[in-house]
Amino acid sequence: MIERKFIAENLKEFQIEEYLRSVLGKAGLAYIKMQRTPLGEKILICSSRPGIIVGKSGSNITKLTKELKEKFKLENPQIELLEADNPMLNANIVAESIANSLERFGTSRFKGIGHKAMTDIMSSGARGVEILISGKVPSARAKTWRFYMGYLKKSGDIAVSGVNMAYSQAKLKTGIVGVQVRIMPSTTKLPDDIVPADAALEDTATGKTEQLEKSEKESTEKSAKSEKQKKKKQPEKQAKEKPKPKKRKRKADKEDIEVNISEHNSDAKQKVKPKTAYPDSGSETNNETNEEPDKTSELINQDNNDNAQGA
Repeated sequence: MIERKFIAENLKEFQIEEYLRSVLGKAGLAYIKMQRTPLGEKILICSSRPGIIVGKSGSNITKLTKELKEKFKLENPQIELLEADNPMLNANIVAESIANSLERFGTSRFKGIGHKAMTDIMSSGARGVEILISGKVPSARAKTWRFYMGYLKKSGDIAVSGVNMAYSQAKLKTGIVGVQVRIMPSTTKLPDDIVPADAALEDTATGKTEQLEKSEKESTEKSAKSEKQKKKKQPEKQAKEKPKPKKRKRKADKEDIEVNISEHNSDAKQKVKPKTAYPDSGSETNNETNEEPDKTSELINQDNNDNAQGA
């Protein structure tokens, strides 16, 4: 009984996925997943153009939720949209785009469509690509056209797990044209890949340096945070701590003050020396002036005596 329940749930999920792909074929769907939650069913839709799914003011999503409730009897379906990171490395998106372009332009341009898709995939970073277009292209007889580039695994476990494969159909007047796309991304690890010792050592060294840089950054961030916290705490502590009253100095006694003053005066008197008495400049000039008239009088008397003798 439990097995039947699981089978019924998986069938319902498959039917929901087919219905959404038929309705949202031109939106570039990468994958559709369904999750069961206690609130209801959660549907994840990853696409390259989520704006087409949303519509104007979310009108398309409301329609989808109503249709899912009515057709599949879901209680509370919740649709979540995700945008594909690198749409050209997703085989589903590429296959749908090729099918849409074939429906739009016809089989006359199938070679250009295939080569363009192949070059876009390789330029986005894929290791290898293979595109198969089979049907009445371009003549009335059915043929398969193969477009390939790069390195691609066809056998082994890597061909299943490491290669992204998808199918799509283009409905034309001449009939249905099938499109098969295989993409091997650069992230797949092959057993043939050999890493030289120098490169391995460089990788380990770079990893260690990155770890050291991360640890240094973390330490600097922690120190900066601790400093900020300290700065925040300091004003709080200052606000909490009240200023302590200053201690008043004891007043010195009057007697001590008088003793100090007397000692200071006695020291000052000892240091001061007596001034030397110098004669006034005015007295010297007066003596000189008094001596000058005596000399002149003596000279006059000598002249008079000489004159008298001569007479």
